[in-house]
Order: sequence, then structure tokens, then C-alpha cells
Amino acid sequence: MLKLLRDYRRYDPAAQSILEILLFYPGIKAILFHRIAHFLFDLRIPLLPRFVSELSRFLTGIDIHPGAQMGAVIIDHGMGVVIGETAIVGNGVIIYQGVTLGGTSLRRERRHPTIGDNVVIGAGAKVLGAIDIGAGTRIGSNSVVVESVPPNSTVVGIPGKVIRRGIREGEELSHEQIKDA
Repeated sequence: MLKLLRDYRRYDPAAQSILEILLFYPGIKAILFHRIAHFLFDLRIPLLPRFVSELSRFLTGIDIHPGAQMGAVIIDHGMGVVIGETAIVGNGVIIYQGVTLGGTSLRRERRHPTIGDNVVIGAGAKVLGAIDIGAGTRIGSNSVVVESVPPNSTVVGIPGKVIRRGIREGEELSHEQIKDA
């Protein structure tokens, strides 16, 4: 958890301290609530995991199903983020407000995306279905991604298209460089 707090501090120059992040950042609260809900979900305790996730949603505006598998994730300005039951989210992922990791099937199977490590998902983006987003990928704001994406790609548009392969160290948050081709 300390590493996650340090990551928040590293990627948010407005953060004044670790204490400020713990007290006032909804993303970190949502992750903490999710850890509890997921633990209870794994124990197959009825209703309580959903209660915890609903309480978290009420308090933070971030809706993470207890069944979702979450690594060390930064949810920045997280209002409106929705992460579905079978989603798998890797470590070092940054998710901005309004992102949906949603399902496209009604069957009880994997129906949500798997997000690799060190992916950045821009505000309002929708990543839908049982697809894989490769490590190191950037998804532009308001993109709708419905097909798997190879590692180290930049994806924009509706539907999302890979416009670039290869991302240099330090440019993962350079949103101004993400332009539709």
C-alpha cells in the first residue's frame, strides 16, 4: 500500500503529502474498500461484498465490482469510474474519471477486459468486452476500445484504433501528444 501511495504522489504534483492522499483522494479510498470487498467475495460470503462496494461507490463515486481483480492502480479524479466483475487490472495502471471497464456478454464467463501493467486510460474511455490491453499502452480520452490491443500502443477513436506503437519512458502521461491520425 505504501508503494501505491508513493505512486499517487509521483503522478500528481498537486499532492502535498501521503496523509493528504489518504484523507482526501477518492481513488485510494475506493481501492481500500475494494480490497475488503474482494477478500469477502473470495470467501463467498453472500451480500456483504456487494454492500461494501456499494458503500464505496456512495462515498467515492467509483464503482468496482467485488469480483474484479485489481493490482496497484491509481484512479485519478475517479468520479464515474466503473470496473466490472471479471475485469483484471494490472499494476501501475492509471485510470482517469469516467472510465468504464465493461462487459459485453450476459453469460457467466469472462466478459470484461484484462488490462496489462503500466497502462494509462484517459478520461471517459470505454474498454468493453473480454479483450486484452497490452502492457504499456495508452488509451486516449473518450476512446471506445472493443478489440484487443498489443503492448506499448497508443489507441484513440471510436472504435479505438492503434495509431502508434512504442512509448518512450516518461511520455506515458503526455496526453497532448495523443492525436487522432
